[in-house]
Parts: sequence; C-alpha cells; structure tokens
Amino acid sequence: MDTNEVCEPHRAGLRREQDGTPGPARGRSVLEGAFALLDALRRSGEEAGVTELALVCGVPKGSVHRLLDQLVTLGAVERKGNRYRVGPQLYRIGQAWEPHPGLRPAARLPLQRLRAATGASVVLTVLREDMAITVGSVPGDLEPLLPVRDGVAFHLHTAAGKALRGPLRGGAVLDREDVMDGVCCAALPVRTPDGRTVAALAALVPAGRPLDALARGVAEAGAAISRALARGGPRRTSPTTAALVP
Repeated sequence: MDTNEVCEPHRAGLRREQDGTPGPARGRSVLEGAFALLDALRRSGEEAGVTELALVCGVPKGSVHRLLDQLVTLGAVERKGNRYRVGPQLYRIGQAWEPHPGLRPAARLPLQRLRAATGASVVLTVLREDMAITVGSVPGDLEPLLPVRDGVAFHLHTAAGKALRGPLRGGAVLDREDVMDGVCCAALPVRTPDGRTVAALAALVPAGRPLDALARGVAEAGAAISRALARGGPRRTSPTTAALVP
C-alpha cells in the first residue's frame, strides 16, 4: 500500500473528545470514514489487512475493524480470511456513473478495435476537478510497465490531459517520452455533434514506434465514438425475463 497518502483521523469515522481521546463517530464523519477506507482499499491494488488500513488512515485498529464489518455486511467490501478488498456492490454502484450520457457504451467497441489494430494501451478519460479520470481502458503491449485501469486519476500535463483542456488544431497531441521514459502517446478529444469536448482518447505504446499511424488510429476510434454518441449510443436489447436477476 502507498503509506504516503495518509487519511485525516476524522475521515476514518472518528471524532475527538475534549481530552483528545477517540470518541464514537456520528453523522457525516461515519460516511467520511467509510469512504476513506474504501479509497485506501482501492489504492492497495488488491487486498489489505486491518493493520495496514489503520496505518494508512492513522486511526485505531478497532475503529477500522468496526467500519469494515459494516461495509462487509452491505456488500461494499469483501473479506477473505484477515484480508479485505472492494466488494461487488461498490462495483455495481460505480458502473452506474456516466460522465456523459452514453459515453462508455459508445466507446467500448472502438477502444477494443484500436487496441487490436495497434497493440497500444488505450484509455478514455474525462475531466473532473482539474484531473483526468480514466473511465474506459484496454491494456496493451505496455503491460506491466504501465498498467491502465479504470478510475485512475492523473494530472493534465499528459497528452490526454492536454486533449481534454480545449480545442486542438493541427491534429493529435503527441507525447514522445515527455512524461515517462520508454512510453509514447497520441491523444485526441472526443466531441459531441455540437462540438463539445466530453472526453479524450489516448493510445500509449513503447518508445520507438511511429506515432503518425497511431494518431490516425486514435482519430478513427474517436470519430467512431462521436458517431455512436450522435446516434444515442449502441442499441440495447431488452432483457428477457429469464435474464433478469432479482
């Protein structure tokens, strides 16, 4: 786990009594504590124990254990022995978030095709609070040197971040190992029919590969996403009664 990211004690579901000792959490602080633990589990990558989580969040193990038990009951966290990880209920809730109506369904097939044609690691990002957040990704030849995952946030000095910030002239934003040694990138904005930038599409490849062809592939995939958005996204078939999950 990354212990450099330390949570504030009140964010772990605690409040302080007048003498400075931990007291029971109430109201909003409990929610903050739950989200702090969930974020710590996310940053752990896979699984984490109570001791690790208490260290990262800077709170007593007992408090962490009580919150984890509640989150397990709700399905937001899974327990395996003495280890914890993010649970399926949290995944289902997260999948309901749409940064722009129909964006993720519209991008699914173009991202896969771009990966198949180029071998690149492909990411679809949106702008949130001065950060670029990945909402769609397909791992490519850069794994495991540079894993791509949904939900990762990064700064806007990258090619994808620059593509998100405004209209571009002269083609794709190209990164020739500017951010990371051994990694090159081509990125372009994804726009709606009325010209609004709603996302950026980026393809990352090992250094040494020609970027002009990669940029053309990104442009074609971005255009396919824009066309799907104009049509209202991919057509969805109605589920049959047998396929419904109670």
